[in-house]
Amino acid sequence: MSNVPVITIDGPSGVGKGTLAQYLTCKTGFHLLDSGAIYRALAFGAVKNAIALDDVPGLVKLAETLPVEFKATSILYEGEDVTSKVRTEEVAGVASTVAVIPEVRAALLQRQKDFAELPGLVADGRDMGTVVFPASPVKLYLTASAEVRAERRVKQLKNQGIDANIAQITQDIKERDERDTGRKTAPLRPAEDAIVIDTSDLDIQEVCRKAESLLWERGLMK
Repeated sequence: MSNVPVITIDGPSGVGKGTLAQYLTCKTGFHLLDSGAIYRALAFGAVKNAIALDDVPGLVKLAETLPVEFKATSILYEGEDVTSKVRTEEVAGVASTVAVIPEVRAALLQRQKDFAELPGLVADGRDMGTVVFPASPVKLYLTASAEVRAERRVKQLKNQGIDANIAQITQDIKERDERDTGRKTAPLRPAEDAIVIDTSDLDIQEVCRKAESLLWERGLMK
């Protein structure tokens, strides 16, 4: 794994990490790890199998054998495409709750590291550069205000035909940020050598161009 180049993209939800990760994956030909989707898949599995959120042994057992796969832009659970199901607010809330459990994080840590295979990996998450791949040659950290992120989420939901309350979503985002930044295990924060990009006033094309330029500078793109 030490010879595999890894690009980490960390930050809270709604800052454009997923879109940037897919863009860089296409540009570099690297593999893709959506670590947030792993936690969401675990949350989905917990709900599906009626595992209580305080049943740590049950959650750990599920994490160790989590039947999740990434196929292009799809997430498969036990072979079923659950991409839309794991993106719901309910699953996101459960994922954020189980993500603070140290035993669960430990069970999924090695699973995430195993994604690092040649020719390289683009790893999207919250602690990719600080915990999972601290030796990564390029660490990006995206951020944006809670209000901007809520607006983006509402627009996304409306495009899916789903009504959304922007005030509630803004509050949910702020509460989730507090949990993620305040947890004792792998809190959400930029790595010391991360390049921070505030996407509040940038469209995704501008974010992608900034990141692509950095990869050229580091020799990860030809």
